[in-house]
Amino acid sequence: MVYDVVIIGAGPAGLSAGLYAARARLKTLIVEKEAAGGQIATTDEVANYPGSIEHATGPSLVARMVQQAEEFGAEKVSDTVVSVDLEGDIKTVKCEKNEYKTKTIIIATGAVPKHIGCPGEKELTGRGISYCATCDGAFFEDLEVFVVGGGDSAVEEAMYLTKFARKVTIVHRRDALRAAKSIQEKAFKNEKIAFMWDSVITEVKGDGILQSMVVKNVKTGEETEYFADEDDGTFGIFVFVGYDPATKLFEGMVDMENGYIKTDDNMKTNIPGVFAAGDNRVKPLRQVVTATADGAIAATQAEKYIEEHF
Repeated sequence: MVYDVVIIGAGPAGLSAGLYAARARLKTLIVEKEAAGGQIATTDEVANYPGSIEHATGPSLVARMVQQAEEFGAEKVSDTVVSVDLEGDIKTVKCEKNEYKTKTIIIATGAVPKHIGCPGEKELTGRGISYCATCDGAFFEDLEVFVVGGGDSAVEEAMYLTKFARKVTIVHRRDALRAAKSIQEKAFKNEKIAFMWDSVITEVKGDGILQSMVVKNVKTGEETEYFADEDDGTFGIFVFVGYDPATKLFEGMVDMENGYIKTDDNMKTNIPGVFAAGDNRVKPLRQVVTATADGAIAATQAEKYIEEHF
């Protein structure tokens, strides 16, 4: 069987593409290796998505998107893509469980969180170090936590963590935040939030659980080791320092810039019949609203491509 479109990734871009493609009566398959939703599935509140005024959470918004795409007939499978053949009229998406033939492909693989990159981080991930406040915030009830980063997501997640932690300290390598002014204002007013400026974490330590961290002042070079409160025994570090595009699979096939896929305004890559949508492509703003727009455009362009070539 040959699909009209195979969408790789079930974040907002992939689900939006699935909805538009299925509504256009294209035989549509969405392939996702993890839970649907991508980064938004780990977001507590989606306050900047138009129409989301009833305090929709990331998971609740994703659940609606999945239901909508499936109601129009999009198929969804849980599988991991291991290779793709993008040449020719019929393209191949090879997964661990199955292989799929398709006329068009929409790459909606998104991006993954960047790490601190310090000794001990890998060993203590899930043992005090996290990249998802909504997933792990509740584990740090009445403990102290540190949030690494200074952008919108870092400051928003720091505020979210004040629901659980007794104190939240934002650790930022600069002397001013990069977050939107409205978000900064809320954070500065929050009595539970403190700031550690001009600082980076150079090492994390612990015997099976996070117990201390070494922080370096980037201006003076001075290093200080912070230990968990004796009564607590541990603390939390939440890392929000940006993302890396999940595009390694397509290196050397589609044109890229710093790992992000280059497309035109119609989401077309340099390969006919191959489109990209969402956070994995070169673009000025990576938000749910721009991802869903990308997905809609990619699907309608895939439909046009099929009409013209088949």
